[in-house]
Amino acid sequence: MDTTAERIAIVGLGYVGLPLSLQFARSGVPVLGLDIDSTKVEALKGRKSYIKHITDEAVAEQVDSGRLKVSTEFARVREASAVIICVPTPLNKNREPDISYILNTGQAIAPHLAKGTLVVLESTTYPGTTDEDLRAVLEAGSGLRAGVDFHLAFSPEREDPGNPQSVVARIPKVVGGLTPACRERAVALYSRAIQTVVPVSSCRAAEATKLLENIFRGVNIALVNELKVVYSAMDIDVWEVINAAKTKPFGFMAFYPGPGLGGHCIPIDPFYLTWKAREYGQHTRFIELAGEVNTAMPEYVVNRVAEALNAQKKPVNGSKVLVLGLAYKPDVDDDRESPSYTLLDLLKQRGADVGYYDPHVPVIRPSREHSHWAGTRSVPWTAETIGGFDAVLIATNHRAVDYQQLAQWVHCIVDTRNAMAAVPIKLGQVWKA
Repeated sequence: MDTTAERIAIVGLGYVGLPLSLQFARSGVPVLGLDIDSTKVEALKGRKSYIKHITDEAVAEQVDSGRLKVSTEFARVREASAVIICVPTPLNKNREPDISYILNTGQAIAPHLAKGTLVVLESTTYPGTTDEDLRAVLEAGSGLRAGVDFHLAFSPEREDPGNPQSVVARIPKVVGGLTPACRERAVALYSRAIQTVVPVSSCRAAEATKLLENIFRGVNIALVNELKVVYSAMDIDVWEVINAAKTKPFGFMAFYPGPGLGGHCIPIDPFYLTWKAREYGQHTRFIELAGEVNTAMPEYVVNRVAEALNAQKKPVNGSKVLVLGLAYKPDVDDDRESPSYTLLDLLKQRGADVGYYDPHVPVIRPSREHSHWAGTRSVPWTAETIGGFDAVLIATNHRAVDYQQLAQWVHCIVDTRNAMAAVPIKLGQVWKA
């Protein structure tokens, strides 16, 4: 097939699908963006972005050019010769993989697939999802056979919101296909928009690659989180140790502690493999131990808040505590799986009068996990408001925050991100956690 003439449909216009849509459009490939959320579709039609690190101008350029069109009508995949699925893969309430978004998307597009169409899954998931679960719903709904009548592949997303070095076109793209022909077709498609494409032997190898990447981060973050607690007991600053260790030019990679894990990848993806491994009688002890360490961090941090308040002869119960930073990482508006919500819950359970400040998240949006906080607004950044809190807990180190002002306004700061390292402070003013 001549891939230079094709039009692609990208299902899911969130933090993965929208940047990918814009990159393909910039590369001259006509894109049809599909999403069940009509507010996203209407925003894009109005040439507006709803993701902080993607500008209105970037959206407007591709919409005005006609290369990016958007819709809520999934039947329109019949207009496309390739379909890329970028939908969420959360954990359910029992911490088990929830691939319902993938399967529902497959069922929605299957009746409209034509022979020769390429379907690529980008959502992070366990090995076997593409060639077993997604394949089954596509074949049942279309009457076509994967690898014979249509192509099927997996290519994991590698988005890193807020990182200026994370440019879609320059991040190598791993691609695995159900058959060699499926892989070749997917490689040809991605090569039109991505500078480096890395073929692997199968969909499962590509699925496993993404899991390894995120498990690597999760395990190493757990290691430094554990060392943070151990070194603190020894009156050693783990941040100083990490900064010294990373001067070694080989054999060491710096990871940094924090108040817990957040985002759509690292707190979730490792447990996709843990769950699937049980099917093969395998136990993922490193992954499970890392999960235990990271999950325990918010409780440790809140205990440090209690210690800091006790030093001022104040109990947690009745004290005003501000959580600074609601987004799960610096300089983004993405609050998915943010440990800040757990911190707010734990502090409130101990009787604290809690609030939050985040310049990128002015109001908490409705979500499945934290609906009780929906509608809560970020407090104003003023000396009167911020100075009225008994303690400020830095959970996310946004660059937009003036930490010099924070030091002038607040007597008690609990810092989980080493954000106050370069700021002049008074003795006993900052507690690391």
